[in-house]
Amino acid sequence: MKKIIGSLFFLAISICSCNSQPSNIQTPTDTLPIHIQRFDKALLAYIETQDTTLEKELLKEYPAMLDIVGKGILNLQSPEISGFFDQVIAYYSEPTLKNLYKDAVREYDHVTDIENQLGKGFAFLKVNFPNMQIPACYMHVSGFNQNVLAADSLLSLSIDKYMGEAYPLYQDFFYDYQRIKMQRTLAAADYLAGWLMSEYPFEGNENILLDRMIYEGKIKYIVHLALPEITPAQLMGYQEKDYEWCVANELTLWNTIIQRKHLYTPDQITTSKYLDDKPCTFLSDETPGNIGTWIGWQIVSSYMKENNASLQTLMQQQNAQEFLSQAKYKP
Repeated sequence: MKKIIGSLFFLAISICSCNSQPSNIQTPTDTLPIHIQRFDKALLAYIETQDTTLEKELLKEYPAMLDIVGKGILNLQSPEISGFFDQVIAYYSEPTLKNLYKDAVREYDHVTDIENQLGKGFAFLKVNFPNMQIPACYMHVSGFNQNVLAADSLLSLSIDKYMGEAYPLYQDFFYDYQRIKMQRTLAAADYLAGWLMSEYPFEGNENILLDRMIYEGKIKYIVHLALPEITPAQLMGYQEKDYEWCVANELTLWNTIIQRKHLYTPDQITTSKYLDDKPCTFLSDETPGNIGTWIGWQIVSSYMKENNASLQTLMQQQNAQEFLSQAKYKP
């Protein structure tokens, strides 16, 4: 099993920057919706009725989902072990979680919009990564646990993390800068990002900022090309004014990172600050969170313009220092 991957108007310069598409990037001619298999609904029916006859049906219809949910959320090794379903019921019967579960299934009763987006997004990935397998897509509820679950041919999204930033329960658990990403409009984008990360796992040094920012920037770059209707600000989880601030201050941000010698210093704590959703107030009071990913996205855009590379080449280039040199990034 692969590693578990733990939502309209902008400055013209920002749109131009992020939408430029090198000629080596392919565009699909035909797209069909991706059917989402509703493991979330099937499991809720079992939890609410506690009908043991449904256990065999779940094992028959969703063996891989039971396995990955058991390992990724419940810390259980196999759905075949004695007491597996008892622990599933115990976990999901907690009153707050059970109400959240029912709210999520009600909110996502129909998912045609997401299936259509996934069809377009995965068609884009397939034409640019011909050897990439398209996964079977599911939905689950994790109780604010694992957001995206990925296995060899399976991808599932935890829909309780996409209830809209005004969802009442979120007010007790999440900050404003976290809730802005918890929207239906970002569900398809997170499916695609989760699969890209599963197919192309990070191979750099976790403690080196340049390694992390380029990797995260690659993911944002590709997802935006696959789903261009999701604006750069939405994809970053920014308010429009915050995105525009980044564009206006790109040179200052880059110079600050260089001057502080943060780009190559193997300092996990410092590097994490650049990738955290929490506002990067250690740089300035106005700097939004995850600024490392945003700058990484700009570096990737520059690399693609300079090299007219295919997306396969983009993801295969693992040397961050060489990548930066070839990008000729000049904010």
